[in-house]
Amino acid sequence: MSQFNQDAQLQSRVPHSIGFLLLDSFTLISLASAVEPLRMANQLSGKELYRWHTLTLNGLPVIASDGLQITPDASSANAPPLSAVVVCGGVDIQRSVTREHVQWLQGQARHGRQMGAVCTGSWALAKAGLLDGYDCSVHWEFLAAMQEAFPRAAITTRLFSIDRNRNTSSGGTAPMDMMLHLIGREHGRELAAAISEMFVYERIRNEQDHQRVPLKHMLGTNQPKLQEIVALMEANLEEPIDLDQLALYVDVSRRQLERLFQKYLHCSPSRYYLKLRLIRARQLLKQTSMSIIEVASVCGFVSTPHFSKCYREYFGIPPRDERAGNSSNVVSLVPIRDDLMQESSSAMSALSRAQGESTFASVRIV
Repeated sequence: MSQFNQDAQLQSRVPHSIGFLLLDSFTLISLASAVEPLRMANQLSGKELYRWHTLTLNGLPVIASDGLQITPDASSANAPPLSAVVVCGGVDIQRSVTREHVQWLQGQARHGRQMGAVCTGSWALAKAGLLDGYDCSVHWEFLAAMQEAFPRAAITTRLFSIDRNRNTSSGGTAPMDMMLHLIGREHGRELAAAISEMFVYERIRNEQDHQRVPLKHMLGTNQPKLQEIVALMEANLEEPIDLDQLALYVDVSRRQLERLFQKYLHCSPSRYYLKLRLIRARQLLKQTSMSIIEVASVCGFVSTPHFSKCYREYFGIPPRDERAGNSSNVVSLVPIRDDLMQESSSAMSALSRAQGESTFASVRIV
């Protein structure tokens, strides 16, 4: 038997146990976006693939950023056996992370746990030195602070980053995309696609999707000309404006325009304009039934071959393959296991309640 098959069989027997460390003022939507895919993975498979536990340092209730009080399952010192830890951050993250948090996270990493974070929780991992040399994601509001404070971590604008045993995501619903990606990798794309359908989730975003970081946040208020130029570009994707004309609109020279883009956006104006059009094209390919020819036209490309060439160079795949990647598989039925209720956990309680659902055990785990 191959090592892969042995690992797969072991994984099918032992639930993946995840501890969610809740920091003060954590964002509840990010926690829910991370936990709910795990619940639905259990429901659709009819198996306890995952367990989850909420933790705080002292085991006392914690207040989320929306004011709701959450009582954790355990303190960090009394946490059940875990295979992964996910730090849930939110508002005022620098003050929320204490020396005790850092020490506990370092201990978990030494014991070989997968380490993760959602929203601003990446700050805690970076503070513990656990993101040095790793790609990582964080909510866009915290990008600049993270880059300045932790230069040894590769902070990206991606929605989520999976780098070896570090899984980090930005905020909002991005943790759902990360979890769906991990579930798909561990238990198959069919299950991930079925979970997405259950949550009426339009599409599963991947690691190539980036947060839309407001230009004002990246530049501050010192570059109104550049902000105005980018706004003009975004409003004119179907019929791109000539760069000389753009410069004229905002009363700068073509040379000044080039210098602004190189200094603050690290690319030429034409390259940035092309990126905006290609990102828009990707959204249309994934979210609409428009033909590739139509998408090319509304994104300002004069020919489909030119559009396909630019798309492949930027995203690594042609538009046709991008669209084909959105198709999902047919869901099949499996019998319900008899041993589902042998142990008690939050996951098992949820799984028990789900047995009456029509979707229970509706996706086969190979």
